[in-house]
This record gives sequence, C-alpha cells and structure tokens, in this order.
Amino acid sequence: MHPTARRERYRQVLSGTESIWVPGVFNAVSARIAEEVGFQVALLPGSAAAATLLATPDLVLLTLSELATLARQIVRATSLSVMVDADHGYGNALGVMRTVQELEAAGVSALTLEDAVLPQPFAPASPGALISIAEMQGKLRAALEAREDPSLVIIGRTNALRSQGLPEAIKRAKAYEETGVDALLVVGLKKPEEFQALREAVSLPLLSGAVSSPPGQPMDLAFFQKLGYRMILVPHLAIRVATRAVYETLQHLRQEGNPEALAAQMIPTPLLDQILRKSYYTELGERFLR
Repeated sequence: MHPTARRERYRQVLSGTESIWVPGVFNAVSARIAEEVGFQVALLPGSAAAATLLATPDLVLLTLSELATLARQIVRATSLSVMVDADHGYGNALGVMRTVQELEAAGVSALTLEDAVLPQPFAPASPGALISIAEMQGKLRAALEAREDPSLVIIGRTNALRSQGLPEAIKRAKAYEETGVDALLVVGLKKPEEFQALREAVSLPLLSGAVSSPPGQPMDLAFFQKLGYRMILVPHLAIRVATRAVYETLQHLRQEGNPEALAAQMIPTPLLDQILRKSYYTELGERFLR
C-alpha cells in the first residue's frame, strides 16, 4: 500500500466517529502479527525501539537514523498505518524538520512530538521538566513546514498533566492547536472529568493512552468514543508480554535443559508460515528460480 493511502486511512479514523485500540509494535514480525489479527493502525513507541535495538531504558540513547530504519522495516513488512513516537524530535526545531523528513521517507503515517526536556540535562531543575510553550510551538510549526506529503499526520503531545496539572495541560493543548497540527495527545489523563475538560477545550482530534478503570467507571472503547477520543494507544503490552515469554523460555532451558517440555507453547508451524508469508515466497521461487 502506498504511504499516502496509509496516511489517508489514518486520517479517516481521526475524523470518524468510532474509537479504536492502537497496539504498540516493536519490530517487523510483531507488526505483521498485528496486521494478521486485524489491526490497521499500530504505534512504534520510542521505549520499545530502544529496548529492541539497544536493550536500554527509554533514555533517548537511540538515534534518529536507528528509529527511522526500524520504522521503515515495519512499514515494509506490512500495510499498517504506522504512527511513531518521535520523542522531542531529536533536537531543536531544525532537528525536528530532519526527523519529519526521515520518518516521512520511511513511510510512516503519523508521528508525535512532545514538549518534555530530552535527553535529561545536567543537573535538571525537576523531573518532568518541559520546554516553553513558545519553543514547542516553533517545533510544531517546523514539523508542518518540513513534511512534503500533506497527508502525513503531525501530532502535538504534552506531558504537562503529570508535572504541572490539568490547567497547564489544557493551556498547552490550546497553544499547540494554534500551530495547525492535525491532532493532540495529552499524556496522563485518568479521570473522566479530565478527559471531558480537554475535549471541551480544543476542537482537534484527540488521542489517549489506555487507562485503568476506576471502580464503577469502566473506561472501554465506548467511554472514549462518547468523548471523541479516536485512538487509544496501548504501547507496551505486546513487548512486555513477549519479553516475559522469551525470558521464561530461556530460563527454563538453562535450568531444566528440556526444550521438548515447551513444545506445546511454540507457535504452530502453519501459523508461523502464514505470518511470514511463506506461500508468497514459495510462489516467487517457482516463478523466478526455476
């Protein structure tokens, strides 16, 4: 599928009336599985990219070129509309422009840019420090200027809720909306009144992270759909479950030395062949290698 078609599909979800789960993926095969089970949109989180490529925490040790290469691999392996957590844009506003250019060339459908001070500076003033509103507005305007395909979705993200509270988060969301970005993501929303207050404050499409349901207040897709949050991100579920499976498998092998005991937990060969598109490559071999 052409990148523009993927981006237009992403925009259709943003402008639609239904809400969807957006799973986090971390490499080509996890993205292929997401597509196989029926997802059309997926997220490459920066934390998952760092864990996959560097085996490090999310400390912005990853380079832009590494992130773009991983995004390109995921896009190439699937027809998903892939959104990417581009962190702070890997620099100032000019660095953001380069980030947009590289990720657009990789074929992604959307990217988020956040207002956190990253990477951690020497002697930081406080955890969760944010850049100024003016600087973030400059970054977002630069991102919009840098894209060549107008269907590429630029999402302004603020982390203000966690460190400075709801009023500041709303203030920043309004300021970022003024730049002309396509959507907004406010991290840390948990209470129904917080979701409602943000929805009333801005008119742009909104995304949210998945949240735990408080007693007596289920927060399922129906909850988000009612308030107009179109994409609900679940960034870490797949990689955390998968990493545990690998850990326990290798731990068992080391301690028990009996690989056959885990045979029933292995993915069936026909399903693995289906995920890896074995029949497609077999057909190519018949056409071009004989």
